Amino acid sequence: MKHINFDLQQLQAFIAIAERGSFRAAADHIHISPPALSRRIEKLESIIGIKLFIRTTRKVELTSVGRIFLERARSAIDDLESAILGISDIAVTRVARVTVACVPSAALYFLPNVIRNFSFKYPSIRIRVIDESMNQTLQSVLTGESDFGIGFMNTLMPEIEFEGIHDDPFVIAMRRDHPLSKRRVVNWSHIQNEQLISVARSSGNRQLLDDVMSKIGKKPNYAFEVSHIGTLLGMVEAGLGIAAVPRAALPINHPTVVGLALKNPTISRCLGLLRKHGSVLRPAAEIFHEYLQEALCKRRLANRPPNEI
Repeated sequence: MKHINFDLQQLQAFIAIAERGSFRAAADHIHISPPALSRRIEKLESIIGIKLFIRTTRKVELTSVGRIFLERARSAIDDLESAILGISDIAVTRVARVTVACVPSAALYFLPNVIRNFSFKYPSIRIRVIDESMNQTLQSVLTGESDFGIGFMNTLMPEIEFEGIHDDPFVIAMRRDHPLSKRRVVNWSHIQNEQLISVARSSGNRQLLDDVMSKIGKKPNYAFEVSHIGTLLGMVEAGLGIAAVPRAALPINHPTVVGLALKNPTISRCLGLLRKHGSVLRPAAEIFHEYLQEALCKRRLANRPPNEI
C-alpha cells in the first residue's frame, strides 16, 4: 500500500480555508503568510492527486471530493488529538481552542462570567466567541466555523440539533429609580405611555416580540431603536426609556437596572446549545459544552421566582 506522506499542518491549512472560504482569512487564522498557505495546499493536492478547491478571483469553493475530504480531515485531527492527549489531559498538557457562536443577549453578561470561571479551572483552553445575531450564529454552526452555538430556535432546522436548557422570559428593564421599579410584575398596559427602546427589526428578539404582540392586536410605539442590546441597556441605564429584554441579557444584581416580570402577554424564549447534526465535538469543545450546560441550568435556578423554589 502506498504511503500517504502529508503532515498535520497541511490538514489544518485545508480545514481553515474550507471553513473560511478564503486563503487570506485562513492564513490570518493560522498565522502564516498567504503564499506559505498556498504552498501547503498545493503540496497536499499533489500528494493525494486530487484538486480540493475551485479557485476564482472572487471566491474559493470545495470540489465535491474536497467536501468529502473535509469531513475525513476533521475526523482524523479529532481522533489524533484524543488518542495522544485524552479528554482528561487536554486541559492540562497543551493549549486548545474552542470557538462558540452566541447571540448578543447571552454574550453580554452571562457568557463572560462562565468563561471567567471556566478559564480559572482550565487555563490551557482558549475560548473564541463569535457574538452575532441568531441567523449568523446558526450559519457559524452550520459551516463549522464554530464548534457549537448558544442561542434559541423559534423554528426547527433539520441540519441543527437544538438542546433547550433554559426558558428565558422577557422582562421589562428600567432604572431602579423609575416609578414602576418597586412592582414585582408589570403588564403592557402599565407601560403603554412610557418611552420604549427596542433592538432592530432584524434581531431575533425583536421578531419574537413583534410576533407575540401582533397576535394580541398590539403594536408598541418605540421611541428609540438600536442595533445592539448592549447599546439598548446603556440607554436604559441613562434613563432614556425602558425596554423588553430577555432576562439572560441582565446580570442577576445590576446596580442600576432592574428587570420586572412581564405579563399579559408573557413572552419567553428557550435558550440552549446548538450543534450541527451528526457532528462530533473535539475534546476541548466537549469539556466547554458540558460546562455551559451546567451553567445554564444554574442560571435557570437563580432566576426562578421565590414562590417556585
